[in-house]
Amino acid sequence: MSSKLLSTTLVAAVLSIGLPVIAQSSTNPGFKQDMKDAGHSTKNAAKDAGHGVKSGTKEAWHATKHTTEKAAHKTAQKTDQGAKKVEHKTNPGQ
Repeated sequence: MSSKLLSTTLVAAVLSIGLPVIAQSSTNPGFKQDMKDAGHSTKNAAKDAGHGVKSGTKEAWHATKHTTEKAAHKTAQKTDQGAKKVEHKTNPGQ
């Protein structure tokens, strides 16, 4: 009876230790896969950041272009107004 109790205890101990180890190794893909996943995540984050920079740069360029054209037109308009004002003041016949 003692040997039967001992063998039952031994089998229970082996199963209680062995089953979690087997279950853990089957669900954990391993260090190598973790590193691959981290690399892919880093790549995707860098691509997203690059797209954001491209979009922001494009918007800033268009805004700068618009403001520059607006300033050039306003300058031309004021220059023309000033020239007409000087012409009226210097033309004594009118």
